[in-house]
Amino acid sequence: MTYSAAPVRYSSSVESLAPDEGETVAKLKDAVDEIQHTMDEHHGARLRGAHAKGQALLKARLTVIDNLPPSLAQGLFASAGSYDAIMRFSTAPGDILDDSVSGPRGLALKILEVEGERLPDTTSADGQDFLMVNGPIFPNATPAKFLPGFKGLAKTTDKAPGLKKLVSATLQTIEAGLESVGMPSPLVQTLGGAPNTQPLGDIFFTQVASRYGDYIAKLSLAPVSPHLTALAGTKVDAKDRRDALREDINAVIQREGGVWELRVQLCTDLEKMPVEDPTVEWDQDDSPFIAVARIEVAPQVSWDDRASADLQAQLAFSPWHGLAAFQPLGGISRARKSVYEHSQAFRGATNACPMHSGISDAPPTSASGALQPE
Repeated sequence: MTYSAAPVRYSSSVESLAPDEGETVAKLKDAVDEIQHTMDEHHGARLRGAHAKGQALLKARLTVIDNLPPSLAQGLFASAGSYDAIMRFSTAPGDILDDSVSGPRGLALKILEVEGERLPDTTSADGQDFLMVNGPIFPNATPAKFLPGFKGLAKTTDKAPGLKKLVSATLQTIEAGLESVGMPSPLVQTLGGAPNTQPLGDIFFTQVASRYGDYIAKLSLAPVSPHLTALAGTKVDAKDRRDALREDINAVIQREGGVWELRVQLCTDLEKMPVEDPTVEWDQDDSPFIAVARIEVAPQVSWDDRASADLQAQLAFSPWHGLAAFQPLGGISRARKSVYEHSQAFRGATNACPMHSGISDAPPTSASGALQPE
């Protein structure tokens, strides 16, 4: 483990609020409303404004690595211990699309029964959430720059699925060409050109910075089981398979389970590793990702159409659920707080069931072995 410089210590001064941020957040809420109202009108269900399609819902066990160096022994990672956890794999859009329409994949990790000083408006029942995507950078630097694209997604939610399949296929070809010359495009990937690969082989990133106790960091989650790392870059055959990702993930997890590492990348230079611009990838030569915990998933059913769908509808994930030691930082994260709360309130108020941030110590399973609501 080597750093180009000492890790930067956290201070509230690392953030700078844009003057139009409040107005932008209000418009983002309007776009989320449009997505959720559209899905309710068409399908009679209030879904997430983004990452609506769950691909797997897993019961996991997180174990903190013992004897971490002081700079990494922060928050819940300050001492060895084990926690029950939930992992949710998803795809990015707010509508439920055929899996041949490729886009960024999400992974939400909820660590249960975490003790310590909480972020405002959260309780221990909320656990500690880390939200990640299978790419190291966010495609837009600020909420204001993210807004136009998100408004466009709202206008096309649940419309022209056949056209979306054709566009995605074209963009996947374009992205493959860009990647072959070392120029991957986060924008093309977001619009439907992401490589349609097996999510279990992907590395996931928080993309945005957060406080990490006394320091500042980004996190990642990487598979380490040989049968998972062997899946890196393998393509999913989604032809005539609407739920190909659910099926392919389940085939692996039900048979073998898996192990991942939760890793931390400390900020060592605020100029090279900015907090307010998540389009800048932090150089791993200056500050590598270092493992702070292992996550084990026993063989289980990763998706059951009834039980998993019911439970994910009741669960709420947010980077603002957690400890003060892991406070999200930057404009994108500040916008997420209000927008996520707005979306979750809408879902909870209209689904005839309150939202839950966490579930009990040992999540129950259905007869198939999948997680199910209590």
